[in-house]
Amino acid sequence: MFEPVQLRTFVAVTQTLSFTQAARQLGLRQSTVSQHVRKLEDATGRLLFSRDTHSVELTEDGEAMLGFARTILAANDRAAGWFAGTRLRGRLRFGASEDFVLTRLPEILERFRRDHPEVDLELTVELSAILHQRLAAGRLDLMLGKRRREDTPGMLVWHDTLVWIGNERLRVDPERPVPLILFPPPAITRARALEVMERHGRAWRIACTSGSLSGLIAAARAGLGVMAHAQGLIPPGLVRVPVRAGLPELGGTDFVLLHNRRRVAAQGPADALARAILLSAASLRTSAA
Repeated sequence: MFEPVQLRTFVAVTQTLSFTQAARQLGLRQSTVSQHVRKLEDATGRLLFSRDTHSVELTEDGEAMLGFARTILAANDRAAGWFAGTRLRGRLRFGASEDFVLTRLPEILERFRRDHPEVDLELTVELSAILHQRLAAGRLDLMLGKRRREDTPGMLVWHDTLVWIGNERLRVDPERPVPLILFPPPAITRARALEVMERHGRAWRIACTSGSLSGLIAAARAGLGVMAHAQGLIPPGLVRVPVRAGLPELGGTDFVLLHNRRRVAAQGPADALARAILLSAASLRTSAA
């Protein structure tokens, strides 16, 4: 028997690869997170994480346990809802950035709809910055996207690194302005890309702008330039620009869930979808073929 609380803690650590960030996400002490993981490792008789003072990585047994943990926790949630005698109802206004819609989010939404058939889902796909604006205006109940600023609240889904990507045959000429492929304002990745270029004194030009991620990907595949993108969500047909190209580092980014707590009727469905996304966070980082 595996304790659900230990499994939830384990899943949180796999999402963040950090005991400290998992503790913050769960509202626990770091020592409690370590204790939960240790007890789960004792129960399995296997080492689930390979860790030192600088990094945390899943072992092969940890990868296997992650799949089991998601299945167990999902079944536990369904059973709890069944025997509680309550069925979620109402309309949930959910916003997601296009990064996720092009990966595994449809599968998560399909399972959510199957588990909660009386919840009507209103899906908005937009730039993260615009989703933040709509949430603040009360036009969304829940959003999944990039953290706007370091001080922006939110439930951490995972932390990733922004990198430069492009066609594998593209060569960046150090003597000429860097050709950039960008979302229009107020995109978060656009602002970061231009900020690091200016800070490092690197000349640049906008080679292509599109409000659609599909449009940006097409431009990058055609070799029009480079674009800033999450390392864990690199689309097929594109690769990370080699370090030897000398492009400035873009830094990290957090993907978060944010709630609008003002519409009480939507809180049950919003909390249920947030749990489903957190349990399946690792699959969101796998781009669709």
